[in-house]
This record gives sequence, C-alpha cells and structure tokens, in this order.
Amino acid sequence: MSNGKYDKYFLKYEPPPGPPFIMGPILQRMDSNTINGSNFYFIHWVLPHEEPRMKIGHPPHIHSEAELLIHIGTNPDDPDDLGAEVELYVGPELERHVITKTTVVFLPPNLIHGHWNPLKTVRPWIFIEINQGFKHTEKFFPQLLTAEHRAELDWAFWHDDGMSEGYSNMVKPQKQGG
Repeated sequence: MSNGKYDKYFLKYEPPPGPPFIMGPILQRMDSNTINGSNFYFIHWVLPHEEPRMKIGHPPHIHSEAELLIHIGTNPDDPDDLGAEVELYVGPELERHVITKTTVVFLPPNLIHGHWNPLKTVRPWIFIEINQGFKHTEKFFPQLLTAEHRAELDWAFWHDDGMSEGYSNMVKPQKQGG
C-alpha cells in the first residue's frame, strides 16, 4: 500500500474475526461507518454444497432503501451459468423464483423478499448485496412464515436492523417458562 491520501478507499480482503461465514469467505462488508458516504455492501463467495446450508434461508423482510442482489457465476467459458440453484421468494404472497443464471435482482424499497437460500452449489460463485442507503436496514415479517418455520429460526440472529421512524420493530420472542 502506498501511504497516499486516497489509501482509505482501497479495501483489501481481511477475513472477519470469529467463525467462518456459513456460505463462504466474506470479501467485504461495508457501509458509511467503514467509509463515510458509502452505501451498504456485502460481498461473499458461495462455496460448493449439495444440501442447503440454511434450513429456511434469510426470512421474509423489507429494507427502507432499494436493494440489489447480484449473483455472479465464475465459469469463464459460460459466465451466464451460475453453477447453483438459489431460491428467492418475493412479495407478500412469497412468489417463488429459482435463480440458476448470473442474475441481478432489483428490489424496490419496502418490497417483501425472502427466503433467500442457495439450495445447491456445484461451483463457487460470488454474491453481492447492495442496499442503496448509508447503513443496513431490515424489518422482518415472521408472520408470513409457517409456525413450524418460525420455530426453526434463531431470531437472535435474524432481527430488525436500523429501520427509520415509521417502521415498527418486531415483537421480541418470549422465553419459554418466564
């Protein structure tokens, strides 16, 4: 690195602390706290797997800003081939889509989406999430899931995050027995 005045804009791969991410290496997670003025970006590899790594996937939610979900295949002979099957549900009726090609999904603000779940991956691919706001926002809609699916999720991990005024927060689950 050069010690130049613009060095702060060059973010190199540094594995985050803690256990490995369930999908594969996180290349970057950044927002306005990382670089002032930056939107929220989350970039990671998805490594080969036969069975889904998440039972349910990222549950139904909205963001207060538009979001892009970018799925990039890594086959240089066929860049359109994702090498995976990714399930994504969109809308309050949870319309199911299966992504098998390099695809960008545009989600307007407040459009319910999720579960997002890579079902099977035969070749590594790259996922980029862009929230078009300075920080990550998320409001979950657990009521759209079946009672069985709600019970299978760890709601300490999946929680409302950074929503602006006018968005009510999820009711915190009650602990069993008090």
